[in-house]
Amino acid sequence: MIKYNTQETPLSMREYGRNIQKLIEHCVKIENREERTKCAYAIAEVMEGLLPEVNGEKADMRKVWNHIYMMSDYKLDIDYPCEVLDKQESNPRPHSIPYSVKSDSFRCYGSNIIKMIKEVSKMEAGVEKDQTIFLVANQMKKLLVSVNTDSATDKRVFKDIKDISGGKINIDTETYKLNEYIGIAPQNEGKKKKKK
Repeated sequence: MIKYNTQETPLSMREYGRNIQKLIEHCVKIENREERTKCAYAIAEVMEGLLPEVNGEKADMRKVWNHIYMMSDYKLDIDYPCEVLDKQESNPRPHSIPYSVKSDSFRCYGSNIIKMIKEVSKMEAGVEKDQTIFLVANQMKKLLVSVNTDSATDKRVFKDIKDISGGKINIDTETYKLNEYIGIAPQNEGKKKKKK
């Protein structure tokens, strides 16, 4: 009776095929360690022919030996010519990525504006600092207008600058007047008229 592939055990590495898988399974069952090692070396030579990247004078066979060990379900006990990766090393658990906790109230400005305000707050008082604050404040107002035209006021921008700088930059709303920006309404993407 024919045994179908669906009845076989799943392949651990499909690129080598079922015959290599069966050879490795047979190799694991050999009781004599010397014979088992010889068998594994013969399988490695066959696998080397299947992988063009390990062929050549300076062939790096570590990949082949790691694959043999993986395909044996990490059970093949032989004298390996190089160090092979164990189960945890070959399937490492990814490190968790910490989420940055940022204030949502200043998200509309972006991280670069926040960095600029913190750098400006370290500057010595003078004309250069005042001009830089004015440029940053105008950019902040422009960004606010693009998000919400109703909340884009000079008072709001100056308050946000004070909050972001930790109170180091305090701008008088009567002295400074920022540029006026007009918000652009989003275009309606309705149905296009059909041509006759």
